[in-house]
Order: sequence, then structure tokens, then C-alpha cells
Amino acid sequence: MFPIGASARSCAAVARSTRLNSSLISAVAASSSSLTRSYIASSNLHVPNAINNASSFLQKRHSSHSPMGTQSGPPRKKVTMSTIKSLYQKGEPIAMITAHDFPSAYVADQNGMDIVLVGDSLAMVALGMEDTNEVEVEDMLLHCRSVARAAKSSFTVGDLPMGSYEISPEQALATAIRFVKEGKAQSVKLEGGKEFAPTIRKITTAGIPVLAHIGLTPQRQNALGGFRVQGKTSAGAMSILEDALAVQAAGAFAVVLEAVPAEVATLITQKLSIPTIGIGAGNGCSGQVLVQIDLTGNFPPGRFMPKFVKKYGDIWSESARAVVAYRDEVKSKQFPAPEHTYPMPAEEFESFAKAAKDL
Repeated sequence: MFPIGASARSCAAVARSTRLNSSLISAVAASSSSLTRSYIASSNLHVPNAINNASSFLQKRHSSHSPMGTQSGPPRKKVTMSTIKSLYQKGEPIAMITAHDFPSAYVADQNGMDIVLVGDSLAMVALGMEDTNEVEVEDMLLHCRSVARAAKSSFTVGDLPMGSYEISPEQALATAIRFVKEGKAQSVKLEGGKEFAPTIRKITTAGIPVLAHIGLTPQRQNALGGFRVQGKTSAGAMSILEDALAVQAAGAFAVVLEAVPAEVATLITQKLSIPTIGIGAGNGCSGQVLVQIDLTGNFPPGRFMPKFVKKYGDIWSESARAVVAYRDEVKSKQFPAPEHTYPMPAEEFESFAKAAKDL
């Protein structure tokens, strides 16, 4: 039988061991996609028949709406709360990134992100809203489900939007339960420090992990006077430390420190026994998080970027280049070329043309 999970190399070895000819070896090696392997396994077929039947099956998909593709390598072990704790104890930085849909979650998951956050920043980056305060629970649940379908290895966090948890711990728990049950998130994040300790405790005692978020809390930008660095004074830094200790005592599994001086974040990290995830808080934290479209450069020129963002790519320019090239080839009738069309037997077309002429 064809082994489930075999790579192209091992597939070729199987073919050689069964004395198949060289053309079949190539076919086996080329057909190591998960879809083909699943077809073979479920059909209970021997390799020669399986390859032919699976190839025929694959050729039947002519829609552009196809799955994302096969996994780029062997599946990673699922990241869990125990994994995060182990990384923290070993002193290995925790890599966290945002995602708002299947493709953005898929690329994060396939490339080793420990944690994927469905952040309320999707209000701006995915929905075109002015700020995070506009996004609703239903919006977040939809995007959480999309991310969950792709993030098979990364640990997922759903961001509780403004208005969904502040009224009472009971309201917060009800929302958190929806994120887990309907959004398929493994944990939730909420903004706020010591004043939300009872809320965090309520959610965690129900068995739902909570990622706290202190320092600059964007949902409270109006009260904070805008997006300003927090903790630049001794009193301000002490308030953030007190918040960190309070959310830790309430049961948060980690805490995001946003827009905090690096030395303050480092000291807070040293004082805690849970991981700190920095965003604009220096490299003394236990891990880092960035918004995916910021680090990949998937935004138009002239967009404001916070000081703490590092641009690792230029997706926008590459996308624009491709769109312009497509537009130009459509206008000049260079696209589609013959290789992009489906053939029809000449005699069949002749018969069709004759019949059409009589209509």
C-alpha cells in the first residue's frame, strides 16, 4: 500500500522497491501532494492504479477557487499552553504575528509562528475602518474562524473588541465562550490592567486562557490622549508594573506590553513569572508581536508607520506590479494565451459551429 505522509523521495523509493518502471517512479514522486495521498489511502488502491486514478481525479478541478495547496514540509507539533510555557522557561523568544484571514494565517502557520493573533487591528487592515473601536464581535468571530482553518500548528488568540467585555466579568466570560465555541480560538486577549483583574480571573477559571494587554491600549486611545508611549515617568512605569503583576495574579498566561520604554519593559519582564510579548517595548521581552501587513509591507506608499515596526518585505509593490502587468496584457489581448485555454476536438467544434449556424 502507498504510505500516508510519504515525501516525494520516499514515494520514489516505494516505487523502486516494487520494481515499477522509471516513468511510474516519476509519477509517484510527483504525486506526493496531500490530496493525492488522501485519495490513495481512502480508495484502498495499489500504487499503479492509485496514481492513474488520483491523477485523473486531480485533473477534474478546473475552477480557480482551489485549496491553498499542500503543506510545505512535515507538519509541526501543535503549539499549546505547555509549549508556550516551555519556550518561556528555556528563554527562547516567542514569535507572534497577527492574521485576519485564511491566507495570512496559512503563511504564518506554515512558517513557524508560535502564536497567531486575530487582532482587532483587522478593523483597519481588513475592513477599512478608522480604528479598532468600530469592529464588532460578529466581525471578529468570522475572522477567527477563517484563521482557525489555516492555523493547524500555531496557538491562536482572539481579540475581544471594545464593548464586549467591559461591562462585567459575566459579559466578558460570555463573549470569551463565543470566541472559543464559534470562533474556534484557543484563547482570548483583552486590554486593561489591574481594573480588569476580576474579569481575567472570571474567564480563566472557566478554562479559557487569557492574554492580557497593558501599556498603550488602543481601544482607550481617547482616554490616553492618542497613541502615545506609556510609562515614560517613574509613576507611569510603576503603574504599568502594577498592572502586569495584577493580570499575572489573575491568571493571564502572558501579557502584551505595547509602546513602553525598553528598560521599563525589561524590568517588568524580570519581575514576572509569565511571558511578556513586546510591541514597541524593546527586545528585553519574552517575545514579540507585529501586525502582519506592517512587517510584510502590504500597504500603499505614504502610510504612517509606528517607529517600532520593521518592514521585512514589499508585498504591495509586487502586487501592484502583477496587477499592472495583468491589466496591460488584457488590454493588448496578450492574455489569455493558448496555454491558458482548454482545447476542444476539431470535429466537435465543427459540429457545434454547424449546429449553431442553424439557430
